[in-house]
Amino acid sequence: MPAQIFNLEVTPQLPEALQRLEELANNLWYSWNPPARTLFERLDKELWIRVGHNPKLFLRNLDQQALFKAAKDPLFLNNYQLVLTHYDAYHQDKKRRNGGGQLEENDLIAYFCAEYGFHESLPIYSGGLGILAGDHCKTASDLRLPFVAVGLFYRQGYFTQHIDAEGNQQARYNQNDPQHLPMKPVTDSHGAELHVTVQIAHTQIVVKAWQLQVGHITLYLLDTDVPQNNQDDRVVTHQLYGGDHHTRIKQEIILGIGGVRLLNKLGLMPTVWHINEGHAAFMILERLRDPVAKGQPLDQALEVVAADTVFTTHTAVPAGHDHFPPDMVMNYLGWLAHDLKLSRDAFLLMGRLPNDSPDFNMTTLAVKGARHINGVSRIHGLVSSEICAKFWPEITSEENPISYVTNGAHVSSLLARDWSELFDQYLGSDWNQHLCDEELWKRIDDIPDPVFWKVKQAAKSRMLGVLRDVLSSQHLHNQISQTHLERVLKNLEPQNPNILTIGFARRFATYKRATLLFNNLQQLRTLISDAQRPVVFIFAGKAHPADEPGKSLLKTIYRLSMEPEYVGKIIVIEGYDLGLSRRLVSGVDIWLNNPVYPLEASGTSGMKAAFNGAINLSVLDGWWDEGYDGENGWAIKPSPHSQDNVELRDREDARTLYEILQDEVIPLYYDQGRYGYSPGWIKTAKRSLSTCLLRYNTVRMLNDYLGRAYLPAVRQGKRLRANNSAKAQELTQWKTQVRNKWGGVQIRQLELPTKQIAYGESISITVAVRLNNLQPGDVAVELLLSRKVYHPEVFVTSQVGKTERQKPETDNYLTTASYKFKPEKPLDNGEYLYNLTFTPDFCGGLSYHIRVFPFHESLTDPHEMGMMRWV
Repeated sequence: MPAQIFNLEVTPQLPEALQRLEELANNLWYSWNPPARTLFERLDKELWIRVGHNPKLFLRNLDQQALFKAAKDPLFLNNYQLVLTHYDAYHQDKKRRNGGGQLEENDLIAYFCAEYGFHESLPIYSGGLGILAGDHCKTASDLRLPFVAVGLFYRQGYFTQHIDAEGNQQARYNQNDPQHLPMKPVTDSHGAELHVTVQIAHTQIVVKAWQLQVGHITLYLLDTDVPQNNQDDRVVTHQLYGGDHHTRIKQEIILGIGGVRLLNKLGLMPTVWHINEGHAAFMILERLRDPVAKGQPLDQALEVVAADTVFTTHTAVPAGHDHFPPDMVMNYLGWLAHDLKLSRDAFLLMGRLPNDSPDFNMTTLAVKGARHINGVSRIHGLVSSEICAKFWPEITSEENPISYVTNGAHVSSLLARDWSELFDQYLGSDWNQHLCDEELWKRIDDIPDPVFWKVKQAAKSRMLGVLRDVLSSQHLHNQISQTHLERVLKNLEPQNPNILTIGFARRFATYKRATLLFNNLQQLRTLISDAQRPVVFIFAGKAHPADEPGKSLLKTIYRLSMEPEYVGKIIVIEGYDLGLSRRLVSGVDIWLNNPVYPLEASGTSGMKAAFNGAINLSVLDGWWDEGYDGENGWAIKPSPHSQDNVELRDREDARTLYEILQDEVIPLYYDQGRYGYSPGWIKTAKRSLSTCLLRYNTVRMLNDYLGRAYLPAVRQGKRLRANNSAKAQELTQWKTQVRNKWGGVQIRQLELPTKQIAYGESISITVAVRLNNLQPGDVAVELLLSRKVYHPEVFVTSQVGKTERQKPETDNYLTTASYKFKPEKPLDNGEYLYNLTFTPDFCGGLSYHIRVFPFHESLTDPHEMGMMRWV
């Protein structure tokens, strides 16, 4: 009988001189402060790598002698004090930055998201949505915004990826131990753990809350793994995007309803509620419970709740929005329907539209319960407007209430230290306080080309070193021979970082087309067979464990990479996470992105690569459609056959990719002459860095959210809540009346249109509107004046961030001005006369349209009723 094993953990003790290392390890500020992370790494580099760059776990496993030694090392102590000086200065400075100064003292933004990606040491993220949420929180801290975030604590997080010798993705789940993470239980004034309960079906589930400090702001994570729950309920929050539909809806109930209850129990009173993707939309229903219980009509309560709710959608396809069967929803949330005094059908209509799919759709709930809705790029705003056009059936998709705020990336989190030090030298040590200063970034051109190239090559060399280590470990567990490994690594020499390196690293979803490069293998062979101009393609990324087509793409690329003609030229790296991502974006020369147009909502990895001196080669979709200026990278113009012929579309896009690589990218990189670098390449890289960092940092993004969503939400919420919600009551009654009467509203022009006038002359137009017992002030009558243009498509961005293009019925005209009619008098036939006199400011071919739509001064968006009549 084998001897029983007893486990014992011996925890090292921090010397007095190093006591605050624990404080640094417990604040996610370290995730965007490289000197803080370097401080831990210097104590034991091998251990730092082994614990996944996790400061708290690192301190629990560090040798005591290493701490004693560091406590007496003047160099280490000096670096330690420098980090603490920056840490203290950052946290002592409470002054709000940028647009945050317009928020009042009692304002608070509550941000809800299903995942957060701050750093690889806190694996509660899967991809872009979580990383964007993490960057949003970090920037809220940088700007000192009154901000609190809510999410879920996944004890198994997202999976760790391994790739076997056949190219199959292996998903392994590691346990997230709270003791090893920068978090602590939320407690009440007596020191007891603070819990909330959430009813799901007939069970009261107890929810624990964890608190994480993210610089100046706090993140709360909800957790059902507590002894008071049964085993099934304890595992509800175990895995991110794990389990079946039942698990998913339970997670979303915990997030939306439990999150609201937690903030209430903490005494926090947000004045903005931000739903980042539809997973948290149940918060809307929970926020309705209290006013309905106090006697407020549901429609009126919804007006108040929606007024200060912001909804950001990140999905560019209708199928990507969460939806649940009606019986499942009623089984789990029938009690909530009762609390809201709604019948089964009325409750289900909160998450669906009449004559639509019977499923309860989370995006539908979010759209109905928010008055501030945005996509995450200009194109995605248009796509989302079209997907959601059914909510405003009489409004063109270009004019409905969905706008956009283009995503950004948090500069300090991903900028290689070499670049930060270079910016200190040439832009001034406070450059990161002026990220949106156009004149500052023009000074990138003042950096001497040899210096710029040296910094880029140094970062690239470090990346190559990391890749060699990862690949060596990867092939070791797959029992690949040393000889073959040497062939794989032959072009990844840190001492010779002069080979053109192209990176493709992202989630392996089919629409991202990871295999587009391999569409024509003969052309690819031609590209990579020139020994004088070698090229290496690096692929990294995860497919969701249930995404068999995505896993198949990864396997295809891996198996090709092992064929003799591609070995060392096509590289597949396993274990993609935020740490590997930082290395890749800092080191590659080209960042490749070739999604199916227009399915890339935004994308941010290309921004991060550009910040680090890389150049983008991407389909004109998502953020790159806005960021590309003809001189800062290369653009793949989407094939016109995006929907009707998939095979032809991919073939044409691949051909464009090959041609750009062969005719432009590769020749420019290797046009090095006597300099040892290509002046043309550096010119493009400088242009890429300066234009992209200026426009796609998250300070710009948060300022956009402040101006377009947060501040308007604060104002509208307070306005509708004032005086016992008097304005909300008035608005609700008005909307009810308009809905009842709108079917009988008509508009007609009373005279024949004038065909021609001279410049400077005025034109008068009268229309008659049948109001169907509405008042003249209940509607707005408007003329849209359009000017003839000679372009196939024109986009214009208005001051509120709304993208407009010419209507389908007026493809050769662009709306340039609008004019409001004045109500004049009632007519004998029951109509009402409206008149307009105006003087056009333009010459040439003009056209105009006349329309009428509901108007009330308390509407958040002029077209939120979705009603319109045209002459």
